Amino acid sequence: MTLSRRPLSLLVAAVLAFAAPAWAAPGDKALDDVRILSADDMQGRGVGSPGSEKARAYILSRFAEIGLSPAGASFEQGFDFTRRDGSTVRGVNLVALIKGSKAGKTMVVTAHYDHLGLRNGETYNGADDNASGVAGLLAVAEAFKAHPPTHDVILAVVDAEESGLRGARAFVAAPPVPLETIALNVNFDMLSKNAKNELYAAGASPHPALRPILEAVAATAPVSLKLGHDTDADGAHNNWTNQSDHYAFAEKGVPWVYFGVEDHADYHKPADDFATIPQDFFKRSIATVVQASLALERGLDSLPAAAPR
Repeated sequence: MTLSRRPLSLLVAAVLAFAAPAWAAPGDKALDDVRILSADDMQGRGVGSPGSEKARAYILSRFAEIGLSPAGASFEQGFDFTRRDGSTVRGVNLVALIKGSKAGKTMVVTAHYDHLGLRNGETYNGADDNASGVAGLLAVAEAFKAHPPTHDVILAVVDAEESGLRGARAFVAAPPVPLETIALNVNFDMLSKNAKNELYAAGASPHPALRPILEAVAATAPVSLKLGHDTDADGAHNNWTNQSDHYAFAEKGVPWVYFGVEDHADYHKPADDFATIPQDFFKRSIATVVQASLALERGLDSLPAAAPR
């Protein structure tokens, strides 16, 4: 997809100058995060499973290491939902807050930590889907701790995405800040596997104010950052608007950006394992989403007010 280049505004140019040099290669720790979260002993991180509990413990240890504070009384925000078989399952979101220097708008960064668990004697480790997105969120958290944001940034590692975006919908049903203050959701889901060096940012078509910020990031990104997969122009199956947790925000009228790779042969297969991740691409992908998140937060005041419904 060829991007149409607009002249950069002074704001976007300043954002890019701030964001680009600070976090050129945050990938080594991110690789550790993916390796640990997608190990066999996490049992595929199925919602409500012992592996899910173990994954939460690791993520909470990383929150502590980074120095994050909870968005509320606790990092853990539980919710219940009913499966198709009628059983009730307990999911748990992990939600942190980095305070900005001024009150007003909030940016919410999301990534789901659950995957498909154990099925028919096989472990679906979900390295790309979505240990990679959690690693991206943790790298973004480290970046914002190093470079404190102007606006509040909430980091929500959500559960039960594979069960119908349950964790994200629980979050928007009872957010830790008023819904009308959430100016943007930035969602990471599958950041690590693409043979063409391509990462997509969806969301600029429904929210055109995002386009100049994302195009500015794309101009210097360590991977080929493409804008798209957010309309039905190439068929409804290529429109990612409802394909991950950002859709729960979209349903509420909150603008969103979704970073992810296109589907690959390991998608929702037991082969989606750490050993199959192209490490160089993954490191550059992580650097790209960090750069983009810093830019989007600095440009938050240029975005129109959300219209929650």
